[in-house]
Amino acid sequence: MGLKSIVVVGSSNTDMIIRLARLPRAGETLLGGEFSTAAGGKGANQAVGAARAGGKVTFIARVGQDPLGDAAVAALRKDGIDVSSVARDPVAASGVALIFVAKHGENCIAVAGGANSTLSPRDVRKAAQAIRNAAVLVAQLETPLATVRAAVHAAAKSGVPVILNPAPARPLPNALLKRVSIITPNETEAQLLTGIEVSDEAGAAKAANELRSRGVQTVIITLGVRGAYVADGDVQQRVPGFKVKAVDTTAAGDVFNGALAVALAEGRVILEAVRFANAAAALSVTRRGAQPSAPLRVAIDRMLRRKA
Repeated sequence: MGLKSIVVVGSSNTDMIIRLARLPRAGETLLGGEFSTAAGGKGANQAVGAARAGGKVTFIARVGQDPLGDAAVAALRKDGIDVSSVARDPVAASGVALIFVAKHGENCIAVAGGANSTLSPRDVRKAAQAIRNAAVLVAQLETPLATVRAAVHAAAKSGVPVILNPAPARPLPNALLKRVSIITPNETEAQLLTGIEVSDEAGAAKAANELRSRGVQTVIITLGVRGAYVADGDVQQRVPGFKVKAVDTTAAGDVFNGALAVALAEGRVILEAVRFANAAAALSVTRRGAQPSAPLRVAIDRMLRRKA
């Protein structure tokens, strides 16, 4: 397709997953779980989501010089992702996420960032040319905020659109938000960023308007099975989701962001791009694991045709 690349700056983790009948309560031990591992980390998930959705992807990240780091880089390479900007940290271990998944798909996650915490503005500067030549830059908040700021600033300076997925949720300065083209919080993250409860479409509209007043051009609040609420200068509406049987919601938001980046890089208008991303996210919840759940382009196109 001759596409410019999508540059993803972010985290890479190994997910260690235990599937249970329900999530344990505080102080409780549950027996009988089923254990598995999968490649994860919000940044790596989004990179893989974009690559499988048809994007040409460059990933800027940091992993340890350890077997988990070796496996992470090999898996990214297998998906056709440019890993020349994935640094190997000589001291910090590769990141790990411990995930509990209940039988109806709910999850809770604890993360030991490891080498993700040492991804620095210097790592971003080393990849300056890739950012300058990108169609879009994607970032999240599992790496230091100074590094995210450096990446967003480098992209904005070169006129490259920025998608910021503000997860895990934390307050963000307006100086950063003003350089963000598209922000993609879920309901909880939108509420944390704005102080506005997002329990329905009216709440989503208020939160989106608050974020736009702080300088973000386009706000996309993901609403799970209900789809996503989109607000920019021309549009304020919900794009419906796709009804599927959820098995595991881990990384659905990451798949959404990766697919959104691909659709925008291909020149789709925002509502069409969000519908494409909704289809990818819906497919992802029908499969287990983070990166293993990211669908291929052929499956996304099939879903869009079937539900057209």
